[in-house]
Amino acid sequence: MELGDISQPVYGPGPKAPGSSTLGLVGMVHGFLRLVQPNPLPIVLCCFSFFLSQLLLYERGFLVCVAIGLLFIILVPLVGCCFCCCRC
Repeated sequence: MELGDISQPVYGPGPKAPGSSTLGLVGMVHGFLRLVQPNPLPIVLCCFSFFLSQLLLYERGFLVCVAIGLLFIILVPLVGCCFCCCRC
C-alpha cells in the first residue's frame, strides 16, 4: 500500500458538485456555506484568549444561524398558542 509523502500532504480543490440533476440545490448549499463561513480557520495558538476570540469570529455565521433557529423554536409555538387560546 503506497502512502506517499505523509509529512507534505497535497490538498486538492474544494468539494465538487455531484453529477446529478440537483445542481441548483448544490449551488444554493455551497452559496449558503460561503456566506455563513467566509473566513479560513485560525491556526494561531499563541494564547488561549486570543485563539478563543479568533475562533468565535470564525464561527460567527453559525452562531447567528443558531440564534435565529432558537428564536424560531421559541416564538413559533408561543405565537401558535396565542392564536389558539386568544381567538380575538
